[in-house]
Amino acid sequence: MDVIIPGPDKLKVISHNQYNPSESLSPSTILPNPLDQFLLWFTQVQGLVKEPESMSLSTSTLSGTPSSRFVLFKQLDKKGFLFFTNYNSRKSKELIENPKAALGFYWREVHRQVRVVGRVERVEREESEEYFKTRPVGSRLGAWASNQSSVVKEDEVKEKLEEVKNKFGIADENQAEGDVPLPEFWGGWRVIPDEVEFWLGKPSRLHDRIRYLRVEGSPDDAPQWKIDRLAP
Repeated sequence: MDVIIPGPDKLKVISHNQYNPSESLSPSTILPNPLDQFLLWFTQVQGLVKEPESMSLSTSTLSGTPSSRFVLFKQLDKKGFLFFTNYNSRKSKELIENPKAALGFYWREVHRQVRVVGRVERVEREESEEYFKTRPVGSRLGAWASNQSSVVKEDEVKEKLEEVKNKFGIADENQAEGDVPLPEFWGGWRVIPDEVEFWLGKPSRLHDRIRYLRVEGSPDDAPQWKIDRLAP
């Protein structure tokens, strides 16, 4: 990548690496269900991509003001994509107000992207508890200590962490074991896709793009899909 800075208030990117994978994507060769195709791709990139579970999450207010951030994808089930967060955070408040979201995965090392658009629903508390128990003790304490997205003073979160440690009898947040329960204000969201696109970088920017669109009226647990190739 070449960067030119023509002035104090400008920056230009004038080139980019060319993509040249040996594989191709076609409606005739991909799997009929995008969740199965995602599982295949996600499995293939293990060990090749750093943090393949990192995904962009875009939400918006009911009036249309968008916001995006990166979160960690944690689970795929027959309905959709799961991530976990504080229900008082900006992202959760926007999902409550406008229960739609977009996800984006970019796996640079293998020139692949996956884009998801869909509806959201809260994960059942039992599933949230199951996941929460797998988190390190420090991460569980952090969920209690941080009122995510709120304005805080300089050392307020550290002080709150010490209060939480005392509350649950945890001497060291780095210890391997500790009984820290799931907060009422913390849990999972599931993005149920209505549209999924798989992108494969190709030479001359003539990328392969395959899009799945949910057939209207098909159930969430057994959807039907229309598959198209998109122009790059």
